[in-house]
Amino acid sequence: MLQQVIVVFLFTFIIHLSETLTYSLRLAGVRLGKLAVALSLSGIILLVSRTANMVQGPLTGKIIDFARDHPEFNLIGHLRLVIGASTIGTLTAILLFPSAVFISSRIIAHLEVAGSIPLLVRSFVSIQKIKHARTHMRFPRLEMLSRLRIGGIPKRLVGMNILVTGIYTIGVLAALLASTLTTEYATAASQASGLINGVATILLTILIDPQIGLLTDKVLRGEKETKTLNKVFGLLMLSRLAGTLLAQLLLVPAAYWIKWLVTVM
Repeated sequence: MLQQVIVVFLFTFIIHLSETLTYSLRLAGVRLGKLAVALSLSGIILLVSRTANMVQGPLTGKIIDFARDHPEFNLIGHLRLVIGASTIGTLTAILLFPSAVFISSRIIAHLEVAGSIPLLVRSFVSIQKIKHARTHMRFPRLEMLSRLRIGGIPKRLVGMNILVTGIYTIGVLAALLASTLTTEYATAASQASGLINGVATILLTILIDPQIGLLTDKVLRGEKETKTLNKVFGLLMLSRLAGTLLAQLLLVPAAYWIKWLVTVM
């Protein structure tokens, strides 16, 4: 079962790494004035995340089934380990962010020349270019942190992103954990992840995405400097990291909330 947990850990790592790195494509698109192209490419990265998410679900379900048959198995501890993968994935994305922005700019420029994703892959991905990629590595410097003061950025945006990330991170895990807390409504509880993820999606769509869009438009129109967007994406990534830590606190309460909800419905 340890091997199963490790596989789920890796998929969770990939999900949060790829989703956080989409910020690098957006920033590169703004810097080049090619936001539409950047958004289409970020959709491909999100596709990787969604695919990993589809595979992660059944594998996590196997861990739950094993826990039911083995009461001595520390299920909550292993689920916390999986949540830890989201923290490590987000932190890795933050460390790779400067390199990802630089490489994203090159990918966008190459896509204009290639004209399609298949041609881009054929021309851009080669052993020689992969070996050369290390010359484009850029790592965050300590002085970058001093630029991330929250002044000028809506505090509500940062706070809501922490909350949304925390909720989204434990949505499926809390539902599966809730299914072990009740025998009569176990199936209903396991299918209730939408109750949590739905709240996160609503908050993201109504309160976070529009503000990011407005700030991005102001930068494209020249009303704000690009460094403002650098700060926004930096704070969003740090708030995502904080959200994955918040998820550790939300896991058990969310599971009991789901159990209560499916009981009274």
